Amino acid sequence: MSSQLESAMEGLIAVFHNYSGKEGDKYKLSKKELKELLQNELSDFLETQKDTSAVDSIMHDLDENGDGEVDFTEFVTMVAGLTVICNAFFCEEA
Repeated sequence: MSSQLESAMEGLIAVFHNYSGKEGDKYKLSKKELKELLQNELSDFLETQKDTSAVDSIMHDLDENGDGEVDFTEFVTMVAGLTVICNAFFCEEA
């Protein structure tokens, strides 16, 4: 039986790989794959996923190595940042 944190990590890995590799490198998210992931997985937290220019901006910010794709490390950086923001918001609400 996995712990709650282990399950969360497994889920994070699974979500990334459910979207990566539909086109191009199977270990990276293209802009189209990133947009689909944002729309399907973070629609409650991100309203900007529907705005093409916002997706372009997110892609640019995440793509640290400038290869036009988001690898797992870049993806986890985004999720960690969003988690920190959500934690601060929910702690203020409590």
